[in-house]
Amino acid sequence: MPSLLTSSSPHIHGANSVPRLMYTVLAALLPALAAYCWFFGPGILIHLGLAYGTALACEALMLRLRGKPLGLFLSDGSCLVSASLLCFAIPSLAPWWLTVIGISFAIVVAKHLYGGLGHNPFNPAMIGYALLLISFPREMTSWLSPTAHSALNLNFSDTVSLIFGTGISAVDAVTMASPLDHVRTELGREHVLSAIVNNRELFGLLGGAGWEWINAMALLGGVFLLWRKIIHWHIPVATLVALLLIAGFFHLLDPARYSDPLLHLFSGATMLGAFFIATDPVSAATTNRGRLYYGAGIGIIIYVIRTWGGYPDGVAFAVLLMNMAAPTLDYFTQPRVFGHGKKD
Repeated sequence: MPSLLTSSSPHIHGANSVPRLMYTVLAALLPALAAYCWFFGPGILIHLGLAYGTALACEALMLRLRGKPLGLFLSDGSCLVSASLLCFAIPSLAPWWLTVIGISFAIVVAKHLYGGLGHNPFNPAMIGYALLLISFPREMTSWLSPTAHSALNLNFSDTVSLIFGTGISAVDAVTMASPLDHVRTELGREHVLSAIVNNRELFGLLGGAGWEWINAMALLGGVFLLWRKIIHWHIPVATLVALLLIAGFFHLLDPARYSDPLLHLFSGATMLGAFFIATDPVSAATTNRGRLYYGAGIGIIIYVIRTWGGYPDGVAFAVLLMNMAAPTLDYFTQPRVFGHGKKD
């Protein structure tokens, strides 16, 4: 009698499948990828190539060690989604080994050591990012502003040489902190917020220069995922509304010390976090009410870390912290089973 293959979650009904879901997510990331390349150069394409190759190699190795069929799991696209999300968080001229270390850790440790797709309690891409940020803070926080990148006029060949050669250190004279990191640092020096965001090299009309467009394109991709019913609205809406409300409250209290809510919404990885990272069907809450609490918790933690924490963005840590809370949220927000009333 042939053995039956039982796959783990996420379980997809109807015409959908795990590969179709994952490749739709990759397609939804294309507008944000185009914006990233426009403002920060083609470095992300090189890092994507490295990340995809490393992710597939690590996936194949772990599947072989676990005795799982290679073809079925290598083609599902899940490791490519993790690789793509991680690359958006890595500076475009970061050294090549940074990407290799981050995605290797994400696939081997955060995914397969917990049992593979459907069993990982934490988002693998965010685990990889957290490892890199804590271990290599200098490399992970050295960005070229769109203005500096345009002034250097780096072509694809120059970018390859920097990534595989001297790295970002070769252009240290023009690298700087990200917009959110710059705001946090300058506020710590008692500078007024209105003067800080007046820096046209780092800030645009709504958020960080370049990042406001990347976030806008990620928002567009997120709306596409909602339209295709790939994700539920509860988590992204709760995340963005919670971040908007708490940022608006403190901004009204002291506009000189606390950033405008739009700066939070259109800087850093806010939209990527809300639509592509927090909505991971494996590590997020699964009940509708639980998703609302889960998303709201992420939005609040993002603001707390950005405003009073030691890291400039906070999306990754907010998602990982709420990943830990997801099972408890699901337990206490289960809908009532039909035929069972409340206990006296």
